[in-house]
Amino acid sequence: MTIRKPAEQRKTEIIDAALGLADALGPDRLTTEAIAEKVGLTQPGIFRHFPTKQAIWVGVAERIAQLMGEGWQAALANREDPAGRLEALVLTQFRIIQTTPAIPAILFSRELHAENDMLRQTFLGLMRKFQTALTAEFQRGQASGRFRPDLEAGDAALMLIGLIQGVAIRWSLGGRTRPLAEEGGRLLAAHLRLFAAGALDMLNTETME
Repeated sequence: MTIRKPAEQRKTEIIDAALGLADALGPDRLTTEAIAEKVGLTQPGIFRHFPTKQAIWVGVAERIAQLMGEGWQAALANREDPAGRLEALVLTQFRIIQTTPAIPAILFSRELHAENDMLRQTFLGLMRKFQTALTAEFQRGQASGRFRPDLEAGDAALMLIGLIQGVAIRWSLGGRTRPLAEEGGRLLAAHLRLFAAGALDMLNTETME
């Protein structure tokens, strides 16, 4: 006898399947047939929970937004030092991508975003929130004398976002042979050294020598 699962449980399974298949096949090649086979449902069964394929992607976006929001909140909890909070935010982002490796492909799928404006707007809002959080911590570090005063806080935030994106893409193309957070953490430490107050004077001294 087949036991009917609660609707919320089925929705969770469908979203999990979509994320896994988006990584394995690529988001642009993902079909509702593949999702149905993965979760053991028919296509009509999928559409009973999500009326359209676009609705599935909205569910995926909401899951990613939840993962990131909870991760950022945990990263900032019980940390007062701006440098530590900045580091925690970036490392958290690396860990989220490492455990949900479909994220970069979904974020950079032009075809997917062209077909689903709500998905694009959700991710754009997420990136703005992340940039705002990074900018705020950098400004706090500048105010405390921890970070260079000559660097625009917004530019520093964009540099860190670019670091995350670049390392994540290289990690994905390279077969994911090393932990993403490990490599990302090493390069993040280099960025933080360059952001440190006095770093520019040190670089100028070394150049003169």
